[in-house]
Amino acid sequence: MSGNGVKKVAEVAAKAGKAIDWEGMAKMLVSDEARKEFNTLRRTFEDVNHQLQTKSPNRLTGSIEIPKYVDTVTPQYKPKFDALLVELKEAEKESLKESERIEKELAELQEMKKNISTMTADEYFAKHPEVKQKFDDEIRNDNWGY
Repeated sequence: MSGNGVKKVAEVAAKAGKAIDWEGMAKMLVSDEARKEFNTLRRTFEDVNHQLQTKSPNRLTGSIEIPKYVDTVTPQYKPKFDALLVELKEAEKESLKESERIEKELAELQEMKKNISTMTADEYFAKHPEVKQKFDDEIRNDNWGY
């Protein structure tokens, strides 16, 4: 039993010893044999109560040592996490480049949308020479099959 447990039992026993009306109970007994047994019970109770009150609780000897936390997780995930950060930075750069390209293309399409009703074929071919080259190649090869 721990030191605190012994102390609590002793306190409860002391309170119980004070709360028991030994004299009142002794008056209720009629036979001598019952009085003998009752006196034996009372002495045994007082002996146990005395032992509990005088027994010193066990003191802890030595110091309590709290184990140190050894971080074994960080070395496992740190290189992977750093590699992911590098990959993320590269993906971010590529994403920014792609965003710029798409924004330029969108601006061109919006400009073309504004001018499409008044734009001539020559103006369109001036902006898109690859389309003009494709048409010229088809005409040269007699490919009129649309």
